[in-house]
Amino acid sequence: MIQLSGLHLLLAYQCTLECDHCFVWGSPWQRGVMTLEDIGIILAQARELGAIKTVCFEGGEPFLYYATLLKGVEEVYNSGFATGIVTNAFWAQSEADALAALRPFVGLLKSLTLSSDLFHWSALLSQQAHNAQKAAAALGIPTSLISIARPDRAADPAAEALPAPQGGVMYRGRAAKKLAQYAPHHPWASFTTCPHENLRAPGRAHLDALGNVHICQGISLGNIFHKSLSEICASYDPDTHPITAPILRGGPAELARAYGLEHREEYADACHLCYESRLLLRVHFPAELLPDQMYGN
Repeated sequence: MIQLSGLHLLLAYQCTLECDHCFVWGSPWQRGVMTLEDIGIILAQARELGAIKTVCFEGGEPFLYYATLLKGVEEVYNSGFATGIVTNAFWAQSEADALAALRPFVGLLKSLTLSSDLFHWSALLSQQAHNAQKAAAALGIPTSLISIARPDRAADPAAEALPAPQGGVMYRGRAAKKLAQYAPHHPWASFTTCPHENLRAPGRAHLDALGNVHICQGISLGNIFHKSLSEICASYDPDTHPITAPILRGGPAELARAYGLEHREEYADACHLCYESRLLLRVHFPAELLPDQMYGN
């Protein structure tokens, strides 16, 4: 059993960009978008759960579906939850454009997180992000920045300015395919813990447009359209779940070892080994390792 205090809604897998470091494989061609009806169902289940405090929107790129995003934020706010948005700020082509886009969110948003780095644009902090920051400041909307360094840190002017570990690539999703080859590799048996997710008591979960509840992107605990969020939280046993159990015993190395997977000798990081192992295990655990969007299909 787990007690969640936060939900991160993947409003869409679709994105304006196709960044090499994206672990949800966001792209202009991805499918899967929440409707207002979906958001209503999620919020009703969040209220029923009783412990949820924050419900945030991300993707993909949530501003692609502006009307749904705005109404969704209003519904979250009216439900008594704090809310925020993660965006690449493609919509902030000028400060005036950014003001027009953000003004309806005044008083509703607790945070606006801007994702901008050399994967997204040609500068560490894009002009769009600058415009969004200025507009948000003028409107009183708090902002923060996500910026990821390239694996070849010497070639990345962002490298010295980025905090660790938030500033580093996690080699899962598209990053495992596109970027892992450029990073230093380490023996597979050395990855004996999951460094990023608390699989026993996560606190927050990601929820996508298909209804999947992710304890880590691509590892599902259930689907809210088949079983309520309360039931999913009550029934989750991290020590019997076929994916989280071996990871908790001995990290991604144990996940590979427990199922006798054939694999390479070295990986870029724990996420890299975990993701590559999950790709091999999807055929055996189709209800836990989904959806296709998270695995580049």
